[in-house]
Amino acid sequence: MDLILEKVVNTAKETEKIAVEFSKFPQNGDVITLIGNLGAGKTFFTKAFCRQFDIDDVVSPSFAIVNEYNGTKKIYHFDFYRLKDSEELLDIGYYDYLNDEDAITFIEWADMFPEILPKKRYIIKIEIIEENKRKISIYKL
Repeated sequence: MDLILEKVVNTAKETEKIAVEFSKFPQNGDVITLIGNLGAGKTFFTKAFCRQFDIDDVVSPSFAIVNEYNGTKKIYHFDFYRLKDSEELLDIGYYDYLNDEDAITFIEWADMFPEILPKKRYIIKIEIIEENKRKISIYKL
C-alpha cells in the first residue's frame, strides 16, 4: 500500500483543496474507497472531487445505494452504510458498475464489505480529530 498524501485539515476549504489535488490521479476504471465515521466528510470529499468534472448534483446515495453522475467524466457513487450484506450489492449489478472502464467509482463505508472490493483501488481514510479538524490519508493499493 502506497501512501499518496496524509494531511490534517482544519476547514472544509482545506478538505476541498485536497479533493481537487487528488482529482488529478484517478483514471477511468479506477475505484476510490472512502472510510470514516458518520459526519467525517466522505460525501463532502466526493462532491468536491466531482465538481472538477462539471458534476454539481452529488448527494449521499444512502437510500439509493448507488448514484450515477455524468459530467466530463462518468462517476458511480456507492454508499454501503445501510446494507445488511453484500448480496444486496450483487442484486443491483455491483460488478457491472466496477467493470465499467468508462467510469470512476466511489464507495463510501467501503470497510463494511472488504471481501468484494477490488484489489487495486484508492483508499481515502478521513478521521475526525475535533469538530472541524480531520486527518485525511490517501493510499493506493
